Amino acid sequence: MNPKKTGKGAAAPAMPDRLAAPAATRRPDDGLRRVVITGAGTINALGHDVASTMQAFREGRCGITQLDFRDVDRLSIQIGGQVHDWRAEDYFNRQQIVLYDKFTQFTLLAAKQAVAQSGLDFEGALGLRSGVVLGTAGGGLNTWDENYRHVYEEGKNRVHPFVVPKLMNNAAASHVSMEFGLRGPAFTVATACASSNHAMGLAFQMVRSGAAKVMLTGGSEAMLCFGGVKAWEGLRVMSRDACRPFSANRNGMVQGEGAGVFVFEDYDSARARDAEILAEVVGFAMSSDAQDIVMPSAQGAERAITGALQDARLNPDQVGYINAHGTGTAANDKTECAAVAHAFGHHADRLMISSTKSMHGHVIGGTGAVEMLACIMALRDGVIAPTIGYQEPDPECALDVVPNEAREARVEAVLSNAFAFGGLNAVVALRRV
Repeated sequence: MNPKKTGKGAAAPAMPDRLAAPAATRRPDDGLRRVVITGAGTINALGHDVASTMQAFREGRCGITQLDFRDVDRLSIQIGGQVHDWRAEDYFNRQQIVLYDKFTQFTLLAAKQAVAQSGLDFEGALGLRSGVVLGTAGGGLNTWDENYRHVYEEGKNRVHPFVVPKLMNNAAASHVSMEFGLRGPAFTVATACASSNHAMGLAFQMVRSGAAKVMLTGGSEAMLCFGGVKAWEGLRVMSRDACRPFSANRNGMVQGEGAGVFVFEDYDSARARDAEILAEVVGFAMSSDAQDIVMPSAQGAERAITGALQDARLNPDQVGYINAHGTGTAANDKTECAAVAHAFGHHADRLMISSTKSMHGHVIGGTGAVEMLACIMALRDGVIAPTIGYQEPDPECALDVVPNEAREARVEAVLSNAFAFGGLNAVVALRRV
């Protein structure tokens, strides 16, 4: 059965006028710069770099496994998108490990990969005009977990003097700025599951406006520890066996961990130095549901989608692929599909929409950054990452969700959706260069 042809979730009629802005490159007289991505780096459950992650996307390989950490046997949920074979000492010295929580370690590794690919050197004037904005929700949660254990379980009366600088949410951004000498804007965004998309959107706006020449951006998360998973268990939105976005028998989300970092750069500068351009960032929009702390709103998500299209000056029919938020929960998936169907009208039937969370898990504040890789792969390589684990069509998710197998398709523009607890929505638009 073709999931995009069934039931009441079929695409709604097109919304006239509102999205009819002409598709074009940015006007030369609007004072805004074009923004491109010239470097990418990652570590996640699918791989320790971009190449291995994209290969896993192509293969539809699942990185969700049995969790392996202290006291996992006390958890009801024992699966996740865990980064295996991780040895911090392979990348950092002893003094650095004392300062770096796992989420910071992941971020620095991804950032080094991204900067190396970009070929940029931030010595001198460029460092003064470059910055970093990153997303995270839990920040140094491993450090919290470890030190709560020391104090409450083991009865210790002292903690390490670097606990606060290690666990603070801005630690990763600060260490990235110090690593590369980035002396421009540097801060962290914490908007739950939309953190990375908000961070990347703000970085895009800063480069586009001329406030910065280059921005390192993305996000990271390392919540896979006893306290991190136990807290999420309480919400009763977690699956015990698999992440199956959009499938009628989906039964919840699966947590993951990792980081994704990108180099956003002024297009003219990138061209002048003959840099490899991975994709162009062309639009960004945010919205708030202002409705419920955990239940999503189709109207709020739709406003972010249509806002990103308008900001990018894209007509709906120019978008070929959406990397969905697609958590695998009953409420999120049907709400997102309704928002997409309403925003795109009849073109929703021709859109491809997939959730790579089915492979790497929900990386929470870092998830949009890992998922950005699937958007770049779609634009550059013409390969659409699949939604794996799909088993049964759901009439309320009646779109082409690219079930189980990657697909070759040429697309000109893509969207990346992120819809967070608290009703905070962020959508980024990219196009092929």
